[in-house]
Amino acid sequence: MHHALRPLAPLLVGVIVLYIPRAPGLPTQSPQPAVTPRVGLVSPSNQAAPTPSPSPTLPVSSTTPSTPPALDRDTIIRLKIFLDQHSFGPGEITDHWDDLSANALRLYQTANGREATGKIDSELQQGLGSLTLYTNYQIKPDDLAWVGKSPQKPAEQAKRKFMPYPSLADFVAERFHTSLSFLAHLNRGKNLSKLHPGDSVQVPNVPPFDIANLKVADDIPPRPEMKTHSVGIDTKNKVITVMEGGNIMAAFPITPGSKELPAPVGTWQIVKIATLPWFRWDKAMLLHGKRSSNFHSIPPGPRNEVGVVWIGLNKKGIGIHGTNNPGSIGRSASHGCIRLTNWDAIRVLNAVTQGVSVKIN
Repeated sequence: MHHALRPLAPLLVGVIVLYIPRAPGLPTQSPQPAVTPRVGLVSPSNQAAPTPSPSPTLPVSSTTPSTPPALDRDTIIRLKIFLDQHSFGPGEITDHWDDLSANALRLYQTANGREATGKIDSELQQGLGSLTLYTNYQIKPDDLAWVGKSPQKPAEQAKRKFMPYPSLADFVAERFHTSLSFLAHLNRGKNLSKLHPGDSVQVPNVPPFDIANLKVADDIPPRPEMKTHSVGIDTKNKVITVMEGGNIMAAFPITPGSKELPAPVGTWQIVKIATLPWFRWDKAMLLHGKRSSNFHSIPPGPRNEVGVVWIGLNKKGIGIHGTNNPGSIGRSASHGCIRLTNWDAIRVLNAVTQGVSVKIN
């Protein structure tokens, strides 16, 4: 996506902690780590008491399938939660298996030194059988600060102070990497359009995307410990991988440009990282890659078109960023950039720094 970012705040203080003065209209939170310390080592949510699920009998195979395996609904959910917990993003946690999920499974197998069959071997079967699938999240009064009017037209968006979630249900769904429809399925009989602080919602047991811990930062200082990492972008299979020494640490589904404005093939470098960025909406830039004087400055927030993260490359106007529509990842086009869900964009952010190589093919 070709665009420019509007400066918001001075440089952050510290290394991981994004301790930045807030932008007008954004909720104030005490300084806390912005993201999980390591991409490859994440923990499922410890919110409230988990709801255990029965261990299924899962298919086991050691041969490479010629077609995707037929998976039952419970197994699909287990696989998606397991992969998400291990930083191999399958997309939204739902009961639907697709190519994005299959890519995540094969990459997880490769990263762990196993044959990339895309099927469930005995070791994976054991891990899936011990999973706790769901936990409960209680709506907090502070969550309301991230919910509000979310207009669709850029001219109206530019009049806002920030771009919030349209509802508490959207807030909860993105926090726990799922869709509104699957969240409704998990909470049958509950009116998700009328959630209030104190209400409890059943959610997938994945590491929560805690937007309240994310601070406004226009340019995060370099983190030398991340310079040994590299990023690979496979535009054909729509996946981004984070590597160290040739070993895959994590992988997430992406939307990599479009036929008209494809992601630029080649090897690039990360030159800038911003959190809760502004978005310069310029129709000429989006359609033709040429900046015009007719644009709107869209304020930060989870429903900003570039989401909550911008990782800029040394290719003008091109970067890795979040989205305001997590269900579109892998299924729609972007304007030349690499787009992820907000929760996956944060995990990529946590593993990279300025100077890290990004190879697009």
